[in-house]
Amino acid sequence: MFRRNLLIAFVCLAWLLPGLLAHDPWKPDEAYTFGVVYEMIRGGSWIAPALAGEPFLKEPPLYYLTAAASALLFSPVLPLHDAARFATFFYAALALLFCGLAGRELNGTGYGALATALLLGCFGLVLPGHQLIPQIAGLAGLMMAYYGCARALRGPVGGLWLGTGLGIVFLSQGIPETITIALIAALLPLVNSAWRTRSYTLACGVALLAALPWFTIWPLLLHTYSAGLFQEWLRAETVTRLYEGAGAGLYYLRILPWYAWPVWPLALWALWRAFGSGPVKPAIALPLTGLIITVLALSAAPDKRELYALPLLPPLTLLATPGAATLRRGAANAWYWFSIMAVTFFILVGWVYWSGLELGIPPRLHAHLHRLQPAYESGFKWFPFVLGALYSIAWFLVLARFKRHPHRPAIVWSVGVTVIWALLAILFIGWFDISKSYRSMFVSMEAALPAAYRCVSSRDLGEPQRAQ
Repeated sequence: MFRRNLLIAFVCLAWLLPGLLAHDPWKPDEAYTFGVVYEMIRGGSWIAPALAGEPFLKEPPLYYLTAAASALLFSPVLPLHDAARFATFFYAALALLFCGLAGRELNGTGYGALATALLLGCFGLVLPGHQLIPQIAGLAGLMMAYYGCARALRGPVGGLWLGTGLGIVFLSQGIPETITIALIAALLPLVNSAWRTRSYTLACGVALLAALPWFTIWPLLLHTYSAGLFQEWLRAETVTRLYEGAGAGLYYLRILPWYAWPVWPLALWALWRAFGSGPVKPAIALPLTGLIITVLALSAAPDKRELYALPLLPPLTLLATPGAATLRRGAANAWYWFSIMAVTFFILVGWVYWSGLELGIPPRLHAHLHRLQPAYESGFKWFPFVLGALYSIAWFLVLARFKRHPHRPAIVWSVGVTVIWALLAILFIGWFDISKSYRSMFVSMEAALPAAYRCVSSRDLGEPQRAQ
């Protein structure tokens, strides 16, 4: 068990590290976040974030504050945007850690590594888990809250983690997301007798005390800074988001088959076994309650994007954990061998494409890739080559040394997803960034403008464009 836990710790680190490599921050999903962080560093308010000189309270400032502090701390040795990205590293690591703790708390010793491996292997987490976006802080808070609910079965100490998780979600996402988690915690005694105890009531009281500083300090500071901005933020978080913007639809259920792969089939298998074998255990009741409430809350929200589906992954992962450990031998072997063949195939294809891109072999592939991105400057680079080779070798070492175990298919899958993601990020990030970046347009615009001008306005621009 120790060796499995150690392996998962190394896999987590290997999964997180490529996100710290040089990325161009001038991309739609990250540009406005970096713009807010840059304004803070440049002397803007740390209480009321701003974007392009205008107040920006779309999300509370916790993630922006963390990213700004990270940028100041690491900028002496890293470019500013890479230094800020340590905030994502921190919150993603927290999410993975508390996923493992919650999995072990609900299912027993040995299941923590399995839960973390399943979360690592989710397709929907790969990009958001490495981007400069505040939603990753919300994911960490949500995972901490699930752990707190599970830990509360053993005593009021779980309330400390539940309250802290609520506070992180509140200060990184907002009021509706916090209400969703509080509703899950409030409904648990109604759906399962395990939480119908005096100990859980005490834990909820501890959670309220733990969350109180998170709920009060920043709003009071914002009110002191500007009562008008406070009223505007409060109205946007309550009246606008809770009442005026209600929506409907099955968007999140439609994207779930690929977004939450491979945990949703495992979750269905766990449900099938649970409801056919006596009373429902807490390991099923907690994530199932969370999943139902989260799906309803997301479906009712007016804005629907893949990014906003992140809160579906924690309950699905926890629900899938007992399912992955009880797979029939045929299904487990099929998953294991599919992982081996698919990942090995994509590793080989990745190196062929790298050779075509950087070495010009084969010439036709080289020409094709450069027709797609003519601005990319190719050439052999030692650091990406060595790092990519290490990841590839690690894949084959895991296959050679990992002995048969019920958890092996899930862990091998997570290792494979990590290696494929790492090769994409290490070998092809420069090529991808050219197509996603605003850099060339805004740099040329800046060169053409005089030293002093009043002819450019941010009116009717989107947040990523305003950030430039």
